Amino acid sequence: MTTQEKLAEELKGAMRTGDAARLSVIRLLRSAIKNKEIDKGKGQKLTEEEVLQLISSAMKQRRESIEQFAKGGRQDLVEQEEKELTILQSFLPEQISDEALRIKVQEAIAQSGATDVKEMGKVMKLLIPQLVGKAEGNKISQVVRECLGQK
Repeated sequence: MTTQEKLAEELKGAMRTGDAARLSVIRLLRSAIKNKEIDKGKGQKLTEEEVLQLISSAMKQRRESIEQFAKGGRQDLVEQEEKELTILQSFLPEQISDEALRIKVQEAIAQSGATDVKEMGKVMKLLIPQLVGKAEGNKISQVVRECLGQK
């Protein structure tokens, strides 16, 4: 089942149960997907990878909002954003473990021939498509930096 199919099923379920928060997040995601498809043009559908990237970026926005609301002392909004973040996370594949991420990073470093942190872009270019939805970009870059810094 694709993520878009899962979203459609979850939308029906949220409507039946009356879960307003879940319903709102799913509608927002489906709207973002539809807008991206329109931007793509001529009735082209998004790939699974592109859908996962949209979900990841929505999660990143929630994390940034949580940080800002916490600084502003708005605990009510922090809780709402955390709830939405949890809902969004349920649509992503299981996150990759730290050990598996480190192995993938080392393989990409060997494949790209990068020797220092200045060549981090080469490594990231190989890793991001493989790890979409499985690891956060900042976590990937942190591990790449650590591995390249050790060389």
